[in-house]
Amino acid sequence: MQPISTEVVIIGGGLAGIVAAIELLEAGRQVMLLDRDAEAGFGGLARESFGGIFLVGTPEQRRQRIDDSPELALRDWLSFGEFGRDAIAEHWPRRWAEAYVNDSLPEVYQWLRTHGIRFLPLPMWVERGQFGNGNSVPRWHVTWGTGQVLATRLIDALLGHRRRQALTLRFGHRVEALIEEGGRIAGCRGMTEDGGEAFVVRAEAVLVASGGINGSLERVRRHWHAEWRTPPETILNGSHRYADGTLHDAVQAVGGNLTFLDRMWNYAAGVHHWQPRKPAHGLSLVPPRSALWLDWRGARIGPQPLVSGFDTRELVTQVCRGERQYSWQLMNHRIALKELAVSGAEFNPSLRERRIAGFVRDTLFGNRWLVEQLTTHCEDVVTAGSLPELVAKMNTLQGDDAVELAAVEEAVRRYDAEIERGPALYNDEQLRRIAHLRRWRSDRMRLCRFQKILDARAMPLIAIREFVISRKSLGGIQTDLDCRVLDRAGAPIPGLYAAGEAAGFGGGGMNGLRGLEGTFLGGCIYGGRRAARAIARGG
Repeated sequence: MQPISTEVVIIGGGLAGIVAAIELLEAGRQVMLLDRDAEAGFGGLARESFGGIFLVGTPEQRRQRIDDSPELALRDWLSFGEFGRDAIAEHWPRRWAEAYVNDSLPEVYQWLRTHGIRFLPLPMWVERGQFGNGNSVPRWHVTWGTGQVLATRLIDALLGHRRRQALTLRFGHRVEALIEEGGRIAGCRGMTEDGGEAFVVRAEAVLVASGGINGSLERVRRHWHAEWRTPPETILNGSHRYADGTLHDAVQAVGGNLTFLDRMWNYAAGVHHWQPRKPAHGLSLVPPRSALWLDWRGARIGPQPLVSGFDTRELVTQVCRGERQYSWQLMNHRIALKELAVSGAEFNPSLRERRIAGFVRDTLFGNRWLVEQLTTHCEDVVTAGSLPELVAKMNTLQGDDAVELAAVEEAVRRYDAEIERGPALYNDEQLRRIAHLRRWRSDRMRLCRFQKILDARAMPLIAIREFVISRKSLGGIQTDLDCRVLDRAGAPIPGLYAAGEAAGFGGGGMNGLRGLEGTFLGGCIYGGRRAARAIARGG
């Protein structure tokens, strides 16, 4: 086995690795990028994403008269992430949060614009906080073309770089360990993914950009947060199949510090993919705000009704408090057409392919293709013409009589009666939140106007069984602001760097307990650039 030599080896072909490779080529360095996946998967989970990025002070915000600032963004960030639980452990995450909000405009937004990336004109307002402690203003900027265009544009920039000859790509290569020599990290070793050949790469610097741990459901269960009680019996996988923590083990083996692995960004509305590409493959739904969110028995979850767009973590917390840790969404066909969505590029073809007419049609009149796909193919979806028939199908799907018709009828009757009284008399928190959401244009376009469930003109009824779905790791490899991996004493390990989700998007967990959304793709871009600059100057 003849070792391969390079100046910098990047482990991971996701967004952080691609960005770092572009920057290192710009800096005149020789780069080898190793990725476990096949070449068709180049770009990782970012390529499959919806493409939303957290940005502060953009032209899109100013055109909508949104007054934003790094100071306001940092206040929201620290509040929503519940910083202050452990000031010592949160030192580097907080430094990364401060750096990101101050630098997101030049380092992420403007850099992406130079690569031809554009955004929808209306920033979206997500993660507002259960009681207003989240995003004070809309900051979620959706890439025109979803994460697919984001990834492919940057891959094209990498492959078309004027110094392309200084880049070596190796797909199907699984790194299993790091090499220590002379008090520094001097490379890595592993096997080809098919197990056919061992390899060794020697380098002056090693950048770990291999993703988080959430692609391993075993690790997700092992690090399950105490506030979520015990892990659910069924957890779906919405992460990358190779984001399994192998490199976290390798970093830990050479003395690197791992922090906040129990902090995860999971979702409460996962359903089984009918064309799975990995074990327990799930799709993350964007739950309709006009649907009723019911527990495993069919009773409305409360007293605070569950409504998406305010606190994603709280949705998971509420579902996990139940005796059975799954839930149901109850709606009718009209609500589904207008509001039901699936996160990611795969089920948003008009946005992904940048078809303006199709995107406008789907936004204004509903995505009939998506609803048909879900109701026809997804095993977790049932439809019916009446509540008794629907409940019977829900119980048949689950294989027992857990769903109680009386509980479902009571939830629907009370909700519909509240709507019947008219807006002046609404005293239901879900309806108040819908009224609030409708005041922002990007939400209003995708929201029904106080739609009753039992409406003969809106049939059939639809029920969706939803499971917790594993998505992103908020914790990870601890780093300083130069992306240098730190040991347990807080000292940098010479030659070793980490960026992107592997580093908890920065510092070993820059989001804190919660993320304001869009800090994930944004954190990968920002971290990849910072890591490359530090490596280039020998930091």
